[in-house]
Amino acid sequence: MYSKLLNDFREMYMAYIPLMIILSSCLGSVAAMYILMQDRSTSQVIELTICVIVCMAFNASILAQMKPKFVFNLLIVSLTINTILVILNFGYYS
Repeated sequence: MYSKLLNDFREMYMAYIPLMIILSSCLGSVAAMYILMQDRSTSQVIELTICVIVCMAFNASILAQMKPKFVFNLLIVSLTINTILVILNFGYYS
C-alpha cells in the first residue's frame, strides 16, 4: 500500500503540494488548539513544540524542494504525530 501511494504521490507531486500543506497545517493547528486549551505545564509546552517542529519541518521540506519520497515520509510523520496529539489532548479536554 505504501509503495502504491508513493508512486501516485510522485506522479502528481505538483498537484498534491497545496493539498498537503493545507492538510498538515490544519491538523497541526487543531492539535495546537487542544494543547493550548489546557492549563500551562511543561508537558503542554513540549507537546506544542513537537507539533510546531513537525509541521514546520514538513512545510520546509516542500519549500526546499526535497525528494518526493522524503516529503511523503514527512507528511506521514506529521499526520501521525499531530493525530496522536489531538487524540491525547481531546481526551483530557472532554
